Amino acid sequence: MPFIRSTEAVAHEIHGGRFVSYVRPDTGSRDLAAWRTEVPAGMVGPAHTISHEETFYVLSGRLRLTIGGESAELGVGDAAVASAGSELADGSTITPPWAR
Repeated sequence: MPFIRSTEAVAHEIHGGRFVSYVRPDTGSRDLAAWRTEVPAGMVGPAHTISHEETFYVLSGRLRLTIGGESAELGVGDAAVASAGSELADGSTITPPWAR
């Protein structure tokens, strides 16, 4: 199924933010996932280590992101990439709902 409609997206409310999953194994993806994250001002997500490469693209507002101990503030149109095994802050491991 090469097309995913907005009605097929699955929303997860976690850590004070909203994560909306579009591309994932049950929508036909083998290796990639794509979601939109709505991050309210002041939200601090839990630190964790990622098992797969992740990319970030800022659509609106500003985002402070720490990857492998390096921090940056990103604005509209900025992007970041974190390789598999990267630590996003303190290095703990989490399993988000969309990984199950």
